[in-house]
Amino acid sequence: MRKGWWAAMNAGWIRNGRPGPLMAACLEAAAAAPSVHNSQPWRFRPHPTGIEVLADRRRQVDLVDPAGRELTISVGAAVFNLRVAMLAHGRIPVMRLLPEPDDPDLLARIAVGPPIETDETVRLLARAVAHRRTNRRPFADLAVPGEVLDELVAAARTEHGWLAVVDPMMRSSVLALIGTAEDRRRVDPAYWAELERWTRDRPGRLDGVPPQAFGPWPVPRTVPVRDFGLVWPAPRRRVAAFEEDPVLAVLYTVGDSPRDWLRAGQALQRVLLTATVRGLATTLLTQPLEFPELRDLLGCQQDGRRAQAIIRIGYGPLSPPVPRRPLAELLEPAPAQAVDAVGVAGAS
Repeated sequence: MRKGWWAAMNAGWIRNGRPGPLMAACLEAAAAAPSVHNSQPWRFRPHPTGIEVLADRRRQVDLVDPAGRELTISVGAAVFNLRVAMLAHGRIPVMRLLPEPDDPDLLARIAVGPPIETDETVRLLARAVAHRRTNRRPFADLAVPGEVLDELVAAARTEHGWLAVVDPMMRSSVLALIGTAEDRRRVDPAYWAELERWTRDRPGRLDGVPPQAFGPWPVPRTVPVRDFGLVWPAPRRRVAAFEEDPVLAVLYTVGDSPRDWLRAGQALQRVLLTATVRGLATTLLTQPLEFPELRDLLGCQQDGRRAQAIIRIGYGPLSPPVPRRPLAELLEPAPAQAVDAVGVAGAS
């Protein structure tokens, strides 16, 4: 009886071991999340009552992310998008992180919960999913209002993160750390080889960072954005002056485990979507977090907080979208026992 009730209520979500139209729409939103080098390191597997989100280790960017921290943060961002999309479709997502200790690639299981009336915040965040971009262009020299920054801080806190807006006294130190990390990468042949993999432009490519998303060269280098054109300088790529006093924020978690990284990804994505709702552009400047000794300089040792992301925030021009793989490439078949369970439920 219980299985029959679930099937009747959720036919648009999971049907015969495959996503129904409602779940497919939510998974499309999940796949629009940001990821390191646009690697899109996630997979989705239907479950009798929802969806499982898995890490795709084949897409790990090994040199800059040897422990898979940024991969896990990327998957956490996809999980947040999935949750928001489900809420926007009027259902409560019931989430378990790392539900199977013996399966480290299974990062989250999200069941389709009871109906809920969608509120305005959810609607705004859900609409922002399609408009959020990583923007590597110059921002306007305009101050971001304090109340908007407070809203971003609150967004991170809602997802168990802690966002610290960098004050003017510390800004130059944080920018120097980013510049130091970028300079180290530029002289590393192994980094060039890895960057080449994710920036090679070829017809029909649906992942990686395409030339139109590189952004201009920042001169003078007031904002040391990652130079994705290092290996493949884009034709007619221009030099541009970036803002003199960029607004920066550092996202922290208390702890540094895979569970904390998943929470960081969800907090990060809530911040990025909230910024998009407020008309702000954002850039991730994660280079120093790839070097343990530089990352330690950003940590709050007294309370165990660990830096998980650095975000540049401001008012910038529209940035072009980057390619996305189709949902069919991201789906894994449901296990046979799961298909049987759904089939039984559908027949009850």
